[in-house]
Amino acid sequence: MNSDIIKKGTTIFTGRPFVFTLNSKHRTTRCDNCLKSGKLLKCSSCQYVYYCDRNCQKESWPIHKAECTRLKKVSPKVLPDAARLMARIILKLNQGGAEEVGYYTEKNFRRFKDLMSHYSDIKVDVKRMEHFTMLCGVLSQFLDETFMPNIAELMGIYGRICTNSFNILDINMNTIGVGIYLGASVIDHSCKPNVVVVFEGTTIIVRTLTDLPSLNWSQASIDKDIRISYVDLLNSNKDRREELHSSYYFWCDCERCKKEEPMAEAAACPNLLCDSPCSIEADECEKCNTEISVEFKETFREVVDFTVHHLEKMKTMAYLDVSKICLKKQKGVMHKFNIQHVRTLEMAHIAAMNLKCWEDAEFYGKELVSGYLLYYGEIHPLTGLLYLTVGKIQLHLEKPKEALQALTKANTVLTITHGDKHSIIEEELRPLLYQADMESNSALEIKSVLLSLIDIFYEWYVESAEQSVLPTLGHRERKKQLHELLLAVTYDSCLTVRSAARDPASFHEVWIVLKIEW
Repeated sequence: MNSDIIKKGTTIFTGRPFVFTLNSKHRTTRCDNCLKSGKLLKCSSCQYVYYCDRNCQKESWPIHKAECTRLKKVSPKVLPDAARLMARIILKLNQGGAEEVGYYTEKNFRRFKDLMSHYSDIKVDVKRMEHFTMLCGVLSQFLDETFMPNIAELMGIYGRICTNSFNILDINMNTIGVGIYLGASVIDHSCKPNVVVVFEGTTIIVRTLTDLPSLNWSQASIDKDIRISYVDLLNSNKDRREELHSSYYFWCDCERCKKEEPMAEAAACPNLLCDSPCSIEADECEKCNTEISVEFKETFREVVDFTVHHLEKMKTMAYLDVSKICLKKQKGVMHKFNIQHVRTLEMAHIAAMNLKCWEDAEFYGKELVSGYLLYYGEIHPLTGLLYLTVGKIQLHLEKPKEALQALTKANTVLTITHGDKHSIIEEELRPLLYQADMESNSALEIKSVLLSLIDIFYEWYVESAEQSVLPTLGHRERKKQLHELLLAVTYDSCLTVRSAARDPASFHEVWIVLKIEW
């Protein structure tokens, strides 16, 4: 056995940002320095950014002091996020930031100028050039002429942002900011990544998803051995490759992209007893030989178009009623692992949570698990977070046993992807696990007590004056009815019953409580 093997769940890199910005939509709800939410203090000068406390304000001052008066000048307008990030880079470079290094080993490092700018690619990218032109107009008003680089230098900065920046994520893997991380930018892409990026505030953390051989952190070794995913893996090979080419200017030829993905765009087999995915181009199911008619193919294409249209509309807001309509149309037409179906389940799950429709949220969350396992894999932050969310919902629905199972799975995954010291483990998952464990054990104990009380209550009850509330039944029927009565008792009454089990003299009082609750 190789003792140098790096086990999955190992942190192989951490780093602070060269420059970062909080997304403007969060600027009044999150600290501009540490990105935490909570009670905030507004910068008294610019009235634009907010901080947790004086410590965060002081820590942020070296970069904020150069932009503070400028933010005040453009108020009440909100500076576009990309413009603020570019401005911060320009201001930092003018303060000597060009010499700042980001280490990825003890000896190897990168400066900002070492990041690829893709200058020639940007120049012929129509959409990016339109965006760049707009940003130049904003920056010319925001910065003094003395700070403004020439167009070539500006385009170099813009290109480095486009192809080297990281979305900064909160504990739920939602984007809350953007940062440049010099050391981490050396890591290349694969649609089958073996490491993952998570964040603790603005600190980037790279952790292994699988066991890795001993690594030589040379550039060549990094390109070969360590890979993150630049794009969402819940996409077909075709869509992932096109996104990577349009955003990062390369065609991915990783192991996953070379393999066919029959599930990604599959139709359901017209034979409802067959669960095999079917190609819409085929004439029959490969497994059961059921014919795939022209009418079925037309229906499938209509459902795909309908789904894609509505998923596009729900990019910014998930709607439960729309999701349910899509799912109804997909039933018996799309295979359960079709990416559009999985995405629709995702929208339904999110929308149900937003509306606090907990039963629906639990149902769609559980349905979503198999799709996440297929496309993201068992060890992935989003898979772990889905288990966590489902477990949290099940606790709310008073299903502690099911919640404990889901949260235990979440713990297994998130301990690998985030580490057991990460705030999502310590502040959220661990308390929920404790709660689920306690409630699950309490429920089992109460159930055991109730079942043991049935015989005792029965003997007492048949001789009681309260016997008239039940019709004359045989012993088995009467005992069954009493059993149903006891199991219908609320949690609080169960606690009363549990204490009464130790004191038969109080049975009559308990019986009155049971009657009221029933």
